[in-house]
Amino acid sequence: MDIISLTKDNIGKEHICCTLSSKATEIGVAAKKEWLCNRINEGLRFKKLDARGKVFIEYIPAKNAWVPIDANDYMFINCFWVAGSYKGKGYGKRLLVECEADAKAEGYKGVTIIAGKKKKPFLSDKAFMVKQGYEVCDSCPPYFELLIKRFDNKAISPRFKDCAKQGMGESIKGIDIFYTAQCPYSIPYAKLLTPVILSSDYSVHLHQITTKEMAQEHLAPITSYCVFVDGVYYTNEIFTLKKLERLIDKQT
Repeated sequence: MDIISLTKDNIGKEHICCTLSSKATEIGVAAKKEWLCNRINEGLRFKKLDARGKVFIEYIPAKNAWVPIDANDYMFINCFWVAGSYKGKGYGKRLLVECEADAKAEGYKGVTIIAGKKKKPFLSDKAFMVKQGYEVCDSCPPYFELLIKRFDNKAISPRFKDCAKQGMGESIKGIDIFYTAQCPYSIPYAKLLTPVILSSDYSVHLHQITTKEMAQEHLAPITSYCVFVDGVYYTNEIFTLKKLERLIDKQT
């Protein structure tokens, strides 16, 4: 099967893999496509298998990535996903090779990606990346790791910024949910939480990160979606109504 690169010309007709359009997600898909179009000017690439499935890789020069890392000499992988019947057929390796080839051609010192110490939802698979020659170069509580594949052994290693490790502070009380348009699920699921937030006596706040600068100074490594409880990082898993209701019940 062929690999397709999304461009401003074809993004309107191509699906973006991580979600197949539906009434529930169409707002998020539209926001994600607009976000992608704006990032293409900053060097973003989105490549996917020419198939109606979740087989894609999205990467961007780290200086323009929406994450709090110092890695200006590297290419950063935003998202990398091979799911369902497409697993185990070499598609992931093909996509990764495309990313690495682009990074080399553009003069970068290597490629970097955020993963979990153990396999976690919405994070790349560390075990797969290690098999492809990636190694851990930094870590951030509670379970994040920064992995790299070097093209130049003398290059300075990327690292998480200090702000990514500090949290919001113990003086902050309540639940704070941060999200961007980078994930097509973030905006529609944030909107679904509104009835619970409005009806709850417990403090719950939604915060949309809307600029690269905001994202690069964020208080956790993941900006596409993350939750803090009383100022402490809690999860990067997207909340449903029931998940939020259960968390509120625990706090009250």
